[in-house]
Amino acid sequence: MPLELENISILKQESSLFDPLTLVIGPGEVATVMGPSGCGKSTLLSAVSGSLDKVFTLKGSIRLDGQDMLSLPMEERNIGILFQDDLLFPHMDIGKNLAFAIPPQKSRVKKNQIINTALKTAGLEGFANRDPSSLSGGQKARISLLRSLLAKPRALLLDEPFSSLDQTLKKKIRSFVFSQIKKMNIPALLVTHDPKDCPEGGVVINLNKEDNLYA
Repeated sequence: MPLELENISILKQESSLFDPLTLVIGPGEVATVMGPSGCGKSTLLSAVSGSLDKVFTLKGSIRLDGQDMLSLPMEERNIGILFQDDLLFPHMDIGKNLAFAIPPQKSRVKKNQIINTALKTAGLEGFANRDPSSLSGGQKARISLLRSLLAKPRALLLDEPFSSLDQTLKKKIRSFVFSQIKKMNIPALLVTHDPKDCPEGGVVINLNKEDNLYA
């Protein structure tokens, strides 16, 4: 199930944000797009997810497992997004936050089983009844990832998800995120300005630069 970006350009008032981009991300792989603030990194993710603002014009093609994504609205693409802010619902406990991502046809018992298994995987067993405000930054980051993954996305977009974490947590959370992507065997596209965020051995592309680097 590769995610393929072919000759992608994003224009605003006839001016392109970056040079045309072509990229193929295989299942379980994480490709990284780097560049300074304002170069179009997050706008690129919006184009892939289907949430691109109408002030922009998108050229090129985006395919997931061979299917044209540009012909589908955002809600039909089934592409998950993980942001730098956790965006957990403050009025729901952790279990309800995670249940929000699980298909509604699942029974309550099955949902609880899925939630408890996910929390155990993340080293957060017994956290289902916890309030989001009681969690540390690293714990919130793990819960946010779990919620994204429980929706069974076909691909995952990572919008500087580690930037709000302190240096002690970053390495641990990066490792957890990348391991879960590999376990689910889905393609992922990461945008960041920090070279340390790039997974070892993954493709790294600098926007507005012709040379593609490899971590």
